[in-house]
Amino acid sequence: MNPLPPVILAAFANVEDLVGVTPSAQFSITLRLELEAGRPGLAAAVATAISDQGASITSMEVVEADHRRVVREVVVDATSVENEDQVTAAIAALPGVTVASSEDRTFRLHHGGKVEMVARARLATREDLSVAYMPGVASVARRIAEDPEAAFDYTLKRNMVAVITNGTAVLGLGDIGAAAGMPVMEGKALLFKEFADVDSYAVCVDTHDAAELIAVCEAIAPAFGGINLEDIAAPVCFEVEDALKARLDIPVFHDDQHGTAVVLLAALINACTITGRRMQDLKVVVNGIGASGVACSKILINAGVSNIVGCDTRGTIYQGRTENMNFMKDWYAAHTNPEGIRGDLTQAVRGADMFVGLSGPGTFSVEQLRSMAPDPIVFAMANPTPEIMPEIAAPYVRVMATGRSDYPNQINNVLAFPGIFRGALDVRARQISEGMKVAAAHAIAGVIGDDELHEDYIIPSCFNPDVAPAVAAATRRVAVEEGLARITPTD
Repeated sequence: MNPLPPVILAAFANVEDLVGVTPSAQFSITLRLELEAGRPGLAAAVATAISDQGASITSMEVVEADHRRVVREVVVDATSVENEDQVTAAIAALPGVTVASSEDRTFRLHHGGKVEMVARARLATREDLSVAYMPGVASVARRIAEDPEAAFDYTLKRNMVAVITNGTAVLGLGDIGAAAGMPVMEGKALLFKEFADVDSYAVCVDTHDAAELIAVCEAIAPAFGGINLEDIAAPVCFEVEDALKARLDIPVFHDDQHGTAVVLLAALINACTITGRRMQDLKVVVNGIGASGVACSKILINAGVSNIVGCDTRGTIYQGRTENMNFMKDWYAAHTNPEGIRGDLTQAVRGADMFVGLSGPGTFSVEQLRSMAPDPIVFAMANPTPEIMPEIAAPYVRVMATGRSDYPNQINNVLAFPGIFRGALDVRARQISEGMKVAAAHAIAGVIGDDELHEDYIIPSCFNPDVAPAVAAATRRVAVEEGLARITPTD
């Protein structure tokens, strides 16, 4: 990764100033502009006004014209919501140009929701109705009453996942409520279908109580082949997942924990190849011991890493610590930090091979990075602002990854969860084991060939069509090997 020139870096007073300098589709607006006819150069003036605001033009099309005006539709990628308004104001200030309308692309895409239910059976005749509904459906219902496993054959259960949230830890927004979490759950359902042909339904439960959330999930489970928990705050997420795993005979997967962990391990496998390291020799520092931090640490332990040091806002986690602890951090203290390091992140990261950031923006400094072992690996995954910006880290880091799509090596959960559930549903798995997760990580890493592997390409694109099938195949194989599959596919 090439660093920015010092003169550019020096122009930024704070790390936050580097955030959002790249125009992004997430801040895209569609403008309908009326330009006075007979005044040459107006289109160029519009383009200059957009550029002067730091935004970029995706397209500029003439959609209507007469002797009085030329109507152009301009799609602009801005750098933030505020920048969208700045662009619109700058164009509106141009003589001879009228902004007829301005529409945020993100809101337009979400209007009316992103998913819908589509019928698989046709109802063209009275006979069709008799077979699909009464009286014919009664015999199918009777069969399932006698043999609940038959639901996999004769209902949507065989390919249906419940995407469940209570809206307490949504993206970088925090506790915004169940209803506000719905667009994210719909997005999850869209990704399931697009990447692995898995049907899913968003279930938003308005409760902060773990027992109530567990009860709701348990009550609706008969209709689903799996449950994907999403955006549930720690430590409730641990309690909910553990309880559901114990009570249900279908896969329960908290994607914020395990999806992140699987993709992180996949990226680390390839990063180790590039740097010539072995898993068992690594010293890894994890900053942020919430749901993702614990799951990432667990999968690294299962992959052979034995020296992990976790840090939270109170410093390192070690056996005997009492401040700001809970049952999951007690577990963490007992299974990590073999050297008993005490102190803050600065002490923990000295000589470390890898930094894993699951905390917040600007929490990892250049000085801390420079104290790491040679050729350090840095996965700064706080979103939308990483613990350290890639431009800042570039001169000192060997392999860098973030959670952002506008930098190389995005740790993106969509590489994992569609294929994992595809594989689990294919064999009607009873659960998703640690072995299945590790196998999925190796499958993701293996999509990148030896001749393609590079510091800026340790993880494949989520649009790579080989990813989901490879993950599904690895998941199926381990589910069968571990005795977790109800059926064994012919392959």
